[in-house]
Amino acid sequence: MTAVKSTKKGAKATTRHPQERYMFWFENMLLMRRFEEKAGQLYGQQKIKGFCHLYIGQEACASGAVTASIKGDKWITAYRDHGLPIALGSDPKALMAELFAKATGCSKGKGGSMHFFDKAVNFMGGHGIVGAQVPMGAGIAFSEKYNKTGNVCFCYMGDGAVRQGAFHEALNMARTWSLPVVFVIENNGYAMGTSLERTSNVTELYKLGLSYDMPSEAVDGMSPEAIHDAFSQAADRGRRGDGPTLLELRTYRYKGHSMSDPAKYRSKDELESYKNLDPIDHVRAVILDNKWASEEDLEKIELKIKDVVNECVTFAEESPYPSTDEVYKDVYAEADYPYIIE
Repeated sequence: MTAVKSTKKGAKATTRHPQERYMFWFENMLLMRRFEEKAGQLYGQQKIKGFCHLYIGQEACASGAVTASIKGDKWITAYRDHGLPIALGSDPKALMAELFAKATGCSKGKGGSMHFFDKAVNFMGGHGIVGAQVPMGAGIAFSEKYNKTGNVCFCYMGDGAVRQGAFHEALNMARTWSLPVVFVIENNGYAMGTSLERTSNVTELYKLGLSYDMPSEAVDGMSPEAIHDAFSQAADRGRRGDGPTLLELRTYRYKGHSMSDPAKYRSKDELESYKNLDPIDHVRAVILDNKWASEEDLEKIELKIKDVVNECVTFAEESPYPSTDEVYKDVYAEADYPYIIE
């Protein structure tokens, strides 16, 4: 695999030498997995409440993409939003605190599981309204183009969101204006509990982009290598001024749609077939085969991540809840307007 060459002057790609990249993927995806497993456990203990959508199984969709980006690129997604900020380097303690609705959370304890935000890593948030983030992603890309930053926006959505009219309007506008946006469909096969085949005659979702004359392709969503390569090409296209791309990442979630979903609509055989494609196991095998690290080295990483997750829980449990005067804050932004209508 070759590293991405950015056309942005002075930009530094976050892609790495293969050994470094695989080690990053392993530790990064494993942190996502252990964070989510702990979140699920805490939800069962009623320490985390409300909605909670876990990312277990889809980790490659985030890690493989991050290594194809450069500093300054923007990210936005739907409400299954724990994985991306972890991949981007957000403080996992602030993310766990947000799940606990604590003041030290990344959204001050006001957003919860579905509304993570982190400006420090250019994560423009998880969004609870299905498909609402898609035109927002196009808008962010418009800003990048208008300001000539050389950055792109990676706009994630689930397979159910492509049935929204806003999806088609955003694709049409992005293509018409040649916006530097990569539309990313995380196709895990189910819109909540409804299989893809029951929602549309078009089951190869990448083809939806072709109707807007947009470069589009299906990508193995369980392979960080395939995702890295596809995102590299799509990002470079956007940076050159050649407009948007639609990528359909064919992935799978090992848990239900949310914590309240027993996922009885799929068979055990189907689930096991995808677990055999686990991206973490795959990356681990590649590392060992190439002797980039030993079993002992990887075990040390696993123990380190276990400690990190435990520290996150302690931090969240010991953090205070938001004060009552926070209720009306962050609702409106203060600004000076030249014209005031009385």
